[in-house]
Amino acid sequence: MARDRRSRARTPASRPRARAVAPAPVAPLGPLVLGAIPGATPGRWVETWRERTPSAPLDLRWITVSAQRAALDAGDVDAAIVRLPIERAGLHVIPLYEEVAVVVASAESHLLAADELDVADLAGETLIVPADDVLGIEAPGVLAPAFDPPATTEDAVALVAAGVGVTVVPMSLARLHHRRDVDRRPLRGGPASAVALAWVADRTTPEVEAFVGIVRGRTANSSRR
Repeated sequence: MARDRRSRARTPASRPRARAVAPAPVAPLGPLVLGAIPGATPGRWVETWRERTPSAPLDLRWITVSAQRAALDAGDVDAAIVRLPIERAGLHVIPLYEEVAVVVASAESHLLAADELDVADLAGETLIVPADDVLGIEAPGVLAPAFDPPATTEDAVALVAAGVGVTVVPMSLARLHHRRDVDRRPLRGGPASAVALAWVADRTTPEVEAFVGIVRGRTANSSRR
């Protein structure tokens, strides 16, 4: 009996079980306004957003490259898929991908005999550079048009279709403005065009964080949205 009492005396007192702490409730997401420059393809991210947060509408607004920074600064969009370069002061910028440059030529052009073109192949061609050009290509030996630059890439492609010259654009813009009477070829050594997701750093809302998570491939069960 004495041994049993000593054994019980040495047994540490039972400790109360720790109470489980319930996670803090997550506030539901509100609407998101996403800007996108011409040629951007945000469809898969927009679709994922709508699947995960059906009660939070996403408004997709197309913006021009020349107005992409102004749209962010003015709060017209919460975040935007932009084309680099962009003035980065005060912004968070996540590079997404780079696009190759392509030559768009009339369907009857001799340039289309090749599967790819070099910059040197453009010598002697009339190079049409629209006012909304995003590449700034320099090609020795090209001819300047005898007319003012067209306002848009779409206008430049229309001139190319008429056999007036060629234009050089990122692949996505060639696809966006494709016509039956033109075709395109990759331009080896041509300038690449980078696309990124950007938003104003001081306006990093839960909605923006959620969309960034989708772009970065986070799952719906991630601890971060």
